[in-house]
Amino acid sequence: MNKIAIIGAGAVGATIAYATMIRGVAKQLALYDINRAKVDAEVLDLNHGLQFVPMATLVGSDDIGVCAGANVVVITAGAKQKQGQTRMELAGANVEMCRTLVPQLLKVAPDALLLVVTNPVDVLTYVVQKLSGLPARRVFGSGTVLDSSRFRFLIARHLNVAVQNVHALIAGEHGDSEIPLWSSATVGTVPLMKWSAPGHSPLTDDDRTRIFDNVRNAAYQIIRGKGATNYAIGLATAQILEAVLYDENRVLPVSSRLDGYQGIGDVCMSVPSIVNRAGVETVLDVPLDDTEREGLRRSADTIRQAIRTLGF
Repeated sequence: MNKIAIIGAGAVGATIAYATMIRGVAKQLALYDINRAKVDAEVLDLNHGLQFVPMATLVGSDDIGVCAGANVVVITAGAKQKQGQTRMELAGANVEMCRTLVPQLLKVAPDALLLVVTNPVDVLTYVVQKLSGLPARRVFGSGTVLDSSRFRFLIARHLNVAVQNVHALIAGEHGDSEIPLWSSATVGTVPLMKWSAPGHSPLTDDDRTRIFDNVRNAAYQIIRGKGATNYAIGLATAQILEAVLYDENRVLPVSSRLDGYQGIGDVCMSVPSIVNRAGVETVLDVPLDDTEREGLRRSADTIRQAIRTLGF
């Protein structure tokens, strides 16, 4: 029976639990948080909605043992991003949390995949993989799955087409150095850069600049307005969990350790990857133009520098 454990019952962790419950991703959900009153309240509230969703068992505790036997552990705990703060500025405090947390998780859920959502997600994915000693495929981050969803939404809105028909990815860091992969983007089967349809405006250079700026700054905008992002990352994480637990072989831009990818190595960041029950089965060697390739390498350098600053 599939079991998901979620570390952290804050806005993101609770929303992942909610999205996962609604979609019926797993039959067992466990929430862990050091704040017992908070985790008890979130679990009680979720359990009160069980009548309306696929049947599942939800439990919560401030004892890490609640995660025992999990197939996937989702790490959301840590300091949250404040207004005006970059994801990279969160790194120090959240790395120290991982030093304590990861050994505890390995004791109670030694066979679990570890899915990192806490920011800066690329740095922390690398740190968790190092601390755990697990194979790289078993430790991965939510990466730019959310960024890519923002990207597709904005393209679809401009072109006046369904977002489900837009296939476009953000790669690299989940953060300020991320890269839009314009050259491989399509709408249906039509290359985005050749898009032309009556009543459905093409993208100009200015449009592309505006769209990407909005993607890159989306979190800052949301944090200014309500203090945290939670709904879209909850849904994005639920989709990643489905890909794993249903063994879907779904292509997703998750963050995982790269070694020898397009000349990039010893870093975790997002590129299109096949995700299934084993975790990240393989990363895909997608076509890149020269600008994208150089941007991806710069993004890797940014993440690697942060990793080295933290002593890893």
